[in-house]
Amino acid sequence: MALIDREASEKLLNEFIEGESLLNHSMMVAKAMEAYARSLNKDDQQVEEWWAAGMLHDLDWEKFPDDHPHKAVNEILPEYDYPESVIQAIKAHAPERTGKVPETEIERYLFACDELSGFMNAVSLMRPNGFEDMKVKSVAKKLKDVRFAANVPRDDIRRGAELIGKELNEHIAFMISIFRS
Repeated sequence: MALIDREASEKLLNEFIEGESLLNHSMMVAKAMEAYARSLNKDDQQVEEWWAAGMLHDLDWEKFPDDHPHKAVNEILPEYDYPESVIQAIKAHAPERTGKVPETEIERYLFACDELSGFMNAVSLMRPNGFEDMKVKSVAKKLKDVRFAANVPRDDIRRGAELIGKELNEHIAFMISIFRS
């Protein structure tokens, strides 16, 4: 199987998403997924699959919010021959919509990186230096403030860390290190 063409994936993403915020979120999740795949010593093919799952997980959110992620996993991504692992991971990142719970490693990590990436981006926007001097305790403190980024489900963030077998603070620290670079 050929490696996933990142340029083609980014082009596809830009065909469906125009909003800067959602594009940034997609890139952050892709970066986190790639970093985790490398930390787990995945082969090149798997690294690319993890990156693609992160990059394309919200592909249909802007144009088809009521059909997310069904439109992407049933119509769009199969047409472009994305691997089944990528499609299933995207399906599992929204179990309340699809009924597919995260089971495989790529599915669990995508679930774990998605909401936390969005939350951490919100935290970074409130800081003069963004991610540069961000500390785990500042993210943990904001998680306790239910009014801050109120639309981000805290239970999903906690569950995500559990799904990948990490303490939440360890997961946050890893993500900070990734988004700093």
